[in-house]
Amino acid sequence: MKKQVCVIGLGRFGSTLAQELFQSGHDVLAIDVDEAKVQAQLDRSTYAVRADATNESILKELDVAEYDVCAVSLGSENIQASILVSVLLKSIGVPFIIARAANELHGSTLERIGVDRVVYPEAESARRTAHVGFETGVIDYMPIVPDFGISKLRPPEEMLGHTLEEAGLAGTADRHGISVLAIRRGRTSFLHPAKDEEIKAGDVLIVAATNENLGKISEIARHLEPASNTRHSHRNGA
Repeated sequence: MKKQVCVIGLGRFGSTLAQELFQSGHDVLAIDVDEAKVQAQLDRSTYAVRADATNESILKELDVAEYDVCAVSLGSENIQASILVSVLLKSIGVPFIIARAANELHGSTLERIGVDRVVYPEAESARRTAHVGFETGVIDYMPIVPDFGISKLRPPEEMLGHTLEEAGLAGTADRHGISVLAIRRGRTSFLHPAKDEEIKAGDVLIVAATNENLGKISEIARHLEPASNTRHSHRNGA
């Protein structure tokens, strides 16, 4: 559903957020006090305005209260302004506020003043990097709850030619605690793939797993018999 979104603060996080929302078809009002940042955002937002969002009168002049969502994306050097803007947005009646937090204290303060969702982009980026950079085959990672997330990964070579069941990755309660939610094969995606779906070269698996179990993917693969041997055993009723 198309929404009206106001993004306040056009640093790297805010400008990217505004651009992604705009490209997704939402009406985006982008606000910053820096004229250069506003100019850079002109073709990446519905409206880009140079304004001081810590001024309640300006927020009212821009009809910010009429927007469905406001995202306060001021950087870590502007914590005081971030809190003040969030308070003002609550006071003028913005229905849903998302705010970027620099640290836990900042985040807890934002929650106490009524911010609906607090995000920690630096911490989330660090968690993602810890998996994408250090777990073999992991292309992307999204944390869901502490120590559990959804990962996009390339299966180890030893799994190629095996079915999900043979690889121990079938069902929601497989023996390795890793659930395959989907398989991306070229331009096609298979949601909830069958247990007899064969893992092929070029496949990308979307899996849900604890961080510990995710780290066992390579070990699981090393203990698999070669796929040709597995097929031969099955044909002979082994």
